[in-house]
Amino acid sequence: QLQLVESGGGLVQPGGSLRLSCVASGFTLDYYAIGWFRQAPGKEREGVSCISSSDGTTYYTNSVRGRFTISRRNPKNTVYLQMNSLKPEDSGVYYCAALSGVTPLSMCSRRYGMDYWGKGTLVTVSS
Repeated sequence: QLQLVESGGGLVQPGGSLRLSCVASGFTLDYYAIGWFRQAPGKEREGVSCISSSDGTTYYTNSVRGRFTISRRNPKNTVYLQMNSLKPEDSGVYYCAALSGVTPLSMCSRRYGMDYWGKGTLVTVSS
């Protein structure tokens, strides 16, 4: 079965950190750009951070730049999102997605049309 599975979400206080993981099974991530998207209640899904399939180029939306870091470990078929200095407005369901043949900026600018989506992991930033 071809799927992406996210993990690492949870409840954290403002200023805290979380590391999200996205693991692929049934296919290799080597040829896909990977992105992290989030959706808060009542809001549209937005691209948070994306990474290219090959040269490590990354993109971050303005609100997380300098606080979040995306990375990938192709031999482990895993992509991470390290989230530091978390704020309440970072709360939401975080999804990872895979899409071939795009730049990170292009991928993060889309909300739909991915090759694969995970089912999401919930992040709640609250005191």
